Amino acid sequence: MKLPGYYSSGEFARMANVTVRTIRYYDKQNILKPSYVNEATGARYYTDADLVQLQQILLLKYLGFSLDDIKELTIEDADYHILRNQLDLQLTLIQDKIEQMQLVQKAIEDTTAAIDQNQNINWKQMLDLIHLTGMENSLKSQYQNASNITSRIRLHNLYSQNKKGWFPWVFEQCQIQPGMHILEIGCGNGSLWSENASLIPKKDIQIVLSDISRGMIRDARRMLLPHSGHNISRDARFSFQVFPADHIPYEENTFDLVIANHVLFYCEDIPAVCEEIWRVLKPSGRFLCSTYGSHHMKEITDLVQEFDSRIVLSGDKLYDQFGLENGAEILHPFFHNIEIQTYPDELIVDSAEPLIEYILSCHGNQNQYLLDRYKDFRTFVEKKTTHGFHITKEAGIFLTVK
Repeated sequence: MKLPGYYSSGEFARMANVTVRTIRYYDKQNILKPSYVNEATGARYYTDADLVQLQQILLLKYLGFSLDDIKELTIEDADYHILRNQLDLQLTLIQDKIEQMQLVQKAIEDTTAAIDQNQNINWKQMLDLIHLTGMENSLKSQYQNASNITSRIRLHNLYSQNKKGWFPWVFEQCQIQPGMHILEIGCGNGSLWSENASLIPKKDIQIVLSDISRGMIRDARRMLLPHSGHNISRDARFSFQVFPADHIPYEENTFDLVIANHVLFYCEDIPAVCEEIWRVLKPSGRFLCSTYGSHHMKEITDLVQEFDSRIVLSGDKLYDQFGLENGAEILHPFFHNIEIQTYPDELIVDSAEPLIEYILSCHGNQNQYLLDRYKDFRTFVEKKTTHGFHITKEAGIFLTVK
C-alpha cells in the first residue's frame, strides 16, 4: 500500500526527468537514500523533500564534481534555511563557472587569432589555456570555503547576545579616516567592509583586499561592487589581489593600517607573516589582528563528542597557534604598544539547523561520522537546543603599532 505523500522510484524518477537506474545508483552509492523502504517488498519511496537533495546532486554533477565530492557536499535536510543557503551558494558557484568559461572562451579566441596572424603556435598561450581548463578543483574548494564562512557568520549573526555585531565592532577599532592606505589580509568574502559600507569614507582612501583564495576574492568583489548585467562596476576605493600573507607584493612603508581578522592562526609561519606586515607598514602604522581564546565555542566540541567521542572538529587548536593567551608574546618581537581588546558576547541557540551547519563547516573529521547518521544527529541537536543552548564566545583583537 502506498503511503500518502510518497512516490515510488519510478514516479520520483519521472518527476525529476532522470532514469530509475540513476535513482537506484544514487541509493547504492549512499548519496540519495529513500525516505521509506517497505521491508516486506523492498520497494523504495521518496518524498518532495528528497527533491531538494536530488537538485543539489544534479547541479554539482553538471558542474563536474565527482560522486565522492557530491557525497561530501550534500546533506539530507530540506529545512527552509538550509535550502535557502544552499541555493545562494549554488548561485555563487554558477557565477564562478560562468566567469571561468568566459576566461576559457577568451583564451581560445586569443590563441586562435595568434595562430592565424603568426602562422605558428604560441606555446605560452597554449599553457595558459591548459591551466584555465584545469580549474575544476578550485570550484570544489571555493564551494566549501564559501559554505563554511557563510555557516559560521550566520550562527553568530542569529544568536549573538552582543547587539553590536563582530564586524561593526572590529571596524570601530580600526579608526578609519580619509587619507588612509589600508590592507586586509585573508579578507574572505569581504564582510568587514560590506557590513560597514555606510561608514567607509566616500573618497580619499585606498583599501586593498587580499586572500590566498581566488574564489574568496571573487566573492568579496561581488559583495562590494554592484553588478550591472554581467559587468561589475568599479569603486576606486577598493582593489583586490591574490597573494599569501608571508609574501606581500608591496614596497615597505606603504600602509597606514593592516588588518588580519581571524587569519594568523591559519598561517604556517606566523613570524614570517609578522615580518612582512611590519615591512609594509608605515612608521607608526597600526596592525590589528583578531583571534580566539581557549574557551571559545567549547560547548560545541562537548556536544559533538557526547554524540560520538571519535569526532574532532579541528585537527589543530587554533588558539594554540595564535590565541588571546599567547598572541602578545608572538607579536612582541615585531610590534610595540600591544593592546588587547576583548569582545563581550555569548550565543544562545534555540534552533538546530544553524548549529548543525556550523558543525559541518568545521575543519575536522565530523562529516565522516555525522553524514551517515544525519537524522539521528539532528534529533540529538534538536533536544539540546529546545530550551536554548549556551555557547561561550571568547574572541578579541590585538592592536599594535610599528
